Amino acid sequence: MPGRNPGPQIKDKDQYEALRDKGYSKEKSARISNSKGAEHRGGKAKAYDDQTKEQVYAEAKKVGIKGRSKMTKKELVHALRTN
Repeated sequence: MPGRNPGPQIKDKDQYEALRDKGYSKEKSARISNSKGAEHRGGKAKAYDDQTKEQVYAEAKKVGIKGRSKMTKKELVHALRTN
């Protein structure tokens, strides 16, 4: 969204805004935007929507999402994106 000011602590404001527009949380967007070499990483994983529920579940398990066994694929994807 234009006009949003993430603050002076964000190193890569364009990347931060792009992540926020994708639905990432403020904390996760800041963490990614401020990580060393972030502009050179990423883009190799399949989109969650292109994965099976089992694949998304495995990722949620790896990250430690609580309550994942009772979630639908859509809920798992949302939890991963906002974690």
